[in-house]
Amino acid sequence: MADMGSFREAVIAWAAGGPGGPARELAARLSVRAAVLLEGPSDAAAVDALAARRGRDLAAEGICVLPMGGAMSVGRFAGLLGPPGLDLRLTGLCDEAERRFYADGLERAGAARQEFFVCAADLEDELIRALGVARVAELVRAEGDVRALQTFLRQPAQQGRPAEQQLRRFLGTKKGRKIHYGRVLVEALDPDRTPAPLDDLLGGL
Repeated sequence: MADMGSFREAVIAWAAGGPGGPARELAARLSVRAAVLLEGPSDAAAVDALAARRGRDLAAEGICVLPMGGAMSVGRFAGLLGPPGLDLRLTGLCDEAERRFYADGLERAGAARQEFFVCAADLEDELIRALGVARVAELVRAEGDVRALQTFLRQPAQQGRPAEQQLRRFLGTKKGRKIHYGRVLVEALDPDRTPAPLDDLLGGL
């Protein structure tokens, strides 16, 4: 059965040089109306988790949450999904350091007026600051990763670094950990403490 996951895979294959026909067919069949362009799967996990907390099914709303595999791919995906291609509404979330890739990519695709939202460092940084170091440490303990965190914190490179930076770096030290905690951290947020870029992104959809 065709679903939004099938559409996402078809778009990724198209962006890698494959045919566009399957993505076009699925976009029509699924009534896809918008695409959320994200740097990676941990961002997608966070967006999906926040949508679920708010009782929303983005796929059912015709919204594709699309991790691109890096911000430098935004121009290619915007060209396929924006006005030159499927003419979907485009939005997204990026890190401050990658702001120019999003701005340039969307402008080249003729979608410059579409909104994207910028995290100060990255989404993990935003979530850690929103929750606080102590709460994130509690969540790491609850997820069974406290020993791994303690080992990480003993590394010489971590000595003297701010606790927020240590936690942010820890989340990226093992494959799949950022994706897992993208969901865990969002699910632990107080409703009024959602980081502004993530809150504004979902509110605008």
